[in-house]
Amino acid sequence: MMKPNSMRRRLLSTVFMLGLAVAATLPAQAQAAGKRKVIIDDDVGGPRAAQLMAIQSPDVEVLGITIVSGSTWRDENIAHALRTLEVIGRSDIPVVPGSAFPLLNTQEATRRWEALYGKLVYKGAWMDEKWPDGTIQSQPNYHAHDVVPQLAEGMPHTKAANEIAANFMIRKVHEFPGQVTILATGPMTNVALAISLDPSFAETAKEIVYMGGSLNPHQVLPSKSAEQFAREYINTPRLEFNFRWDPEAAKIVLRAPWKRIVMVPADPSTATELSAKLLNDMTKSSTPLAQMVKKVTETGFPLWDELATAVWLDPALISKSDQLFVSIDTDFGAGYGNTLSWPAAYAPQGLIASPTTVVREVNVPAFEKLMIRLMNLPTPAAAK
Repeated sequence: MMKPNSMRRRLLSTVFMLGLAVAATLPAQAQAAGKRKVIIDDDVGGPRAAQLMAIQSPDVEVLGITIVSGSTWRDENIAHALRTLEVIGRSDIPVVPGSAFPLLNTQEATRRWEALYGKLVYKGAWMDEKWPDGTIQSQPNYHAHDVVPQLAEGMPHTKAANEIAANFMIRKVHEFPGQVTILATGPMTNVALAISLDPSFAETAKEIVYMGGSLNPHQVLPSKSAEQFAREYINTPRLEFNFRWDPEAAKIVLRAPWKRIVMVPADPSTATELSAKLLNDMTKSSTPLAQMVKKVTETGFPLWDELATAVWLDPALISKSDQLFVSIDTDFGAGYGNTLSWPAAYAPQGLIASPTTVVREVNVPAFEKLMIRLMNLPTPAAAK
């Protein structure tokens, strides 16, 4: 006679195998239904690990990539996103055009501001002159907003979706109420437009996780690259590019009634750098994705957007965080675009802002390990 423990083990094994068999026969749509849903809203300046990490994650469904201007212009960013998805075989993910310009801020207004208060270290698509103190990174490739230069990864053959980013976001959030994360790693113009068009947008989403803002970053790494990036925040610790490109949009987003907000400011990025070794470790695979990233990626940059993606994928990477109320200075003075923040006990009376989990530090070795693992995986096939 079989002993009770043996019978139990055999029964559990049978149930487990049956579960695997049933899962294998489920349609791809049913399996995808259990995945974490995300819309990536970004100023994609090339094949970036930040977006690719989400696509590479087996338990994530990227509903779409919405494009905004910022580091480079929207039309160029669209081309980068389309070509990246072509190379990795994921053109099923829609690339959706968003805002070409900020809500109020302009290049001319930025020039006037600089005449009053001094030069900005970085102006993204508005960088119409070289850095006055030099740089070890590539010099700016300035061009008009409707020009798409030749891309290092090749020009795309596919087309962007025939929809506006804000409308796409609204549609998907209502299609999957309470399930969609907005992962915003560029200026927040598209998200602000979605909120303005649909007052229920923010509360219908699951959460927003964003890279933006700056509190009090300090240089951590001893490299020359780290020293050069410190030239900005060492004198202007509350200034960060994503907020500064479109301060009014950021203010709209942070006043909205989100269920959850996670902020990844510049601060934790100072402990990270895309070194030649890390890039090599991330691209050891022979997959089209790894080989493309190895070919076109410039090293020496902090991993700003990758951190935002990583802490969304694995919140256990966060080693230090605070609960703060966060806003933006939108007065056209010396602090225009600066990050404002308060703990609850010190927040101004009548402040309209949602409480925010602010990431201060991350487990960098674990973060790099996650990047290396995901970037070397075969790219998951599209659901059929």
